[in-house]
Amino acid sequence: MQTAIQLYSLRALDEPVTDTIARVGETSLDGVEFAGTGDKPPVQIRRELDDHHLEAAGAHVPIEVIQENLPAEADNCQTLGVETLVVPILDDSALADVSSIDETASVLSSLAASVAEYGLDLCYHNHEFEFADVDGRPAFERLVEATDGVDFELDVGWAYAAGADPIDLLDRYADRITRIHLKDVAVDAEAERGGHPVDLGSGDVPLGDCVTAAEAAGVEWMVFEHDAPDDPVEFLRQADTWGETR
Repeated sequence: MQTAIQLYSLRALDEPVTDTIARVGETSLDGVEFAGTGDKPPVQIRRELDDHHLEAAGAHVPIEVIQENLPAEADNCQTLGVETLVVPILDDSALADVSSIDETASVLSSLAASVAEYGLDLCYHNHEFEFADVDGRPAFERLVEATDGVDFELDVGWAYAAGADPIDLLDRYADRITRIHLKDVAVDAEAERGGHPVDLGSGDVPLGDCVTAAEAAGVEWMVFEHDAPDDPVEFLRQADTWGETR
């Protein structure tokens, strides 16, 4: 299982993505996951990746951008070495009831077929609302089982905050989960999202067990993420440490 950092976690550094990639290149991590590339041309970003022996673990791209600009996105992916497009979030109305889930599954499955024509895979990344009960079952489970050709990036932090068991999910859906976001969350039942992200190892998520389960499930990438770290450089250091000791 390779390790990467979601560059969204380091956005507060407010520097060119090439500089951030250089920072990651000083760690033991194997790659980066994109969430935009700023104003640097893809060829320059690829050069920075190659210079630091880093791979592109994937790219978070809004579903509307994939639908409307797939040829251009595919060209960028080819230059960057990205093989997987990740839908980072949908509106919670997309999974509000069984009918909505079926419709969303159809849209994602069709999109997966479209990106496959460009040699790309499609992934879906969860937050917490995907685990709401819909007619007696979590929406996430219904979505996984209703989609075809769509892989999943399990955010273990948000899954745990929503009351789901990420270890069980990794076991049951091992053939569908190709990557995880290793995120720690302090659970708060009264919080809007069931909790808030914290530094690795300081929250409630059983991170070590999640890593073990991900390895057993054959997960390809473990991507470290923190939505809003107080100190992005320190979070990168923590990710480096976890990456070395996984």
